[in-house]
Amino acid sequence: MHLQTHAFSCSSSHLTNNVTPLKTLASSKKPLYGPQVVFPQTGLRLFPGLKQMNHPGAINSSSEGQNPSTSPQTMRSVVEHICLIKAKEDLSDEDEKGMLDFLYTCQYQMRGILAISLGRLSFQNLEGYTHAVFMRFQKKEDLAKFYENSFYLGVLKDHVTPYCHELTYFDYESEVEDDILPIFRKGEEFNFGVEYILLITFKESSLGDVADDALTSFAKLVMEFPSLIVQFTKGSNFNSGSKDYTHAVVIRFRSSDAFDIFMGSSEYKDIWRSTFHPITEKKLSISFSVDPVGKELM
Repeated sequence: MHLQTHAFSCSSSHLTNNVTPLKTLASSKKPLYGPQVVFPQTGLRLFPGLKQMNHPGAINSSSEGQNPSTSPQTMRSVVEHICLIKAKEDLSDEDEKGMLDFLYTCQYQMRGILAISLGRLSFQNLEGYTHAVFMRFQKKEDLAKFYENSFYLGVLKDHVTPYCHELTYFDYESEVEDDILPIFRKGEEFNFGVEYILLITFKESSLGDVADDALTSFAKLVMEFPSLIVQFTKGSNFNSGSKDYTHAVVIRFRSSDAFDIFMGSSEYKDIWRSTFHPITEKKLSISFSVDPVGKELM
């Protein structure tokens, strides 16, 4: 059975008043609609310059913006939530649309969700996961309330678990640039692209400073290529119910081409081989496509 890919993202409705909840998920042949909040062009500091990667397909140009290494940024702490889903083999297109739609609509029914993206995974993985949900919260207290929210529990009971074998959660604290667009994942850069999730189990002997240094080196590499990557977050998994992986990384790529270029680059391969491979026990790499968000409400 072939299932169409459904993936989309949008920021929390706390940015606007009287937002109408999503009624239905748009068909795979039509744009996926959600509320639009228009912000003036602010010249995000997240994209201060461009760098050529050592890859034949990368074509970048340098801008006149400041170099991120010489421009300190004020950062804000956030809490990231990842839910991985193993859907049943007989999941229909209609049931898949309903499942994703209700999960996406959670941001309009409860407080605390700053941003959300979700979708069907682009490639098969050994763990058997089929879909992923990414959410951002302001603090741990908001995440705790989310887990206990009656609307969310109802969505799981009626629209998710009947069609799934398993749900697995990962939560971690991270930091993002202290600006409204990167915090809420708003703006054209976040309306499309590829969401990449990397889950890592570091060897017990490497937990602590060694693992933190490896992730910091990864973050520094990522920030050198704003022409390919919109945002990067990382952190240690603190979800007591899921200890399969010790750390998580989420990267929003600008496009599928940007994703392919970075993952195939010598820079990424070198840092994984030299820095991560010696201290990693296992990893899970998954991704899904994020379609443009429309300008109208369904």
